[in-house]
Amino acid sequence: MSIIIHELFMEAQACDINFMNNDKKNLNKNGFVTMFSVLIFGAVALAISSSVLLLGLGASKTSFIIEQSAKAKSLANLCAEASLQEIRNSTSFTGTNTINIGLDSCTYTVVDDGGENRTLNISSSVGTVVRKILITIDQINPSIKIKSWQEVS
Repeated sequence: MSIIIHELFMEAQACDINFMNNDKKNLNKNGFVTMFSVLIFGAVALAISSSVLLLGLGASKTSFIIEQSAKAKSLANLCAEASLQEIRNSTSFTGTNTINIGLDSCTYTVVDDGGENRTLNISSSVGTVVRKILITIDQINPSIKIKSWQEVS
């Protein structure tokens, strides 16, 4: 009987060794698949995060330019009002004047077109943004009458 038990035990042991070798092969394959999956997932995550970062940077630059443009337009309107007040104070005024507000500035030029006709050229700059306005006046007294007020490029 001991021979039979011994033979059964040896067969079981041999069987277990083959089973363990197969498990190691499957484990190695599973590890490779897992590692490859993690690398692919990491590359995709990196691409998505880079895209989001670049889109955010572009949006930030765009909003900064829009803000500068709005400031330049306000500054150009300020200069236009200042030039109209200059004409109101002195109906014979012609020439150029500059207004500085911090680092930003605007310039207006009043040109006499004969009679009560005047042309006002206004230019303002904020950072890299420049806005220009062209105003034509066809009457000064008793009140200023603006014929056109348009933004030009």
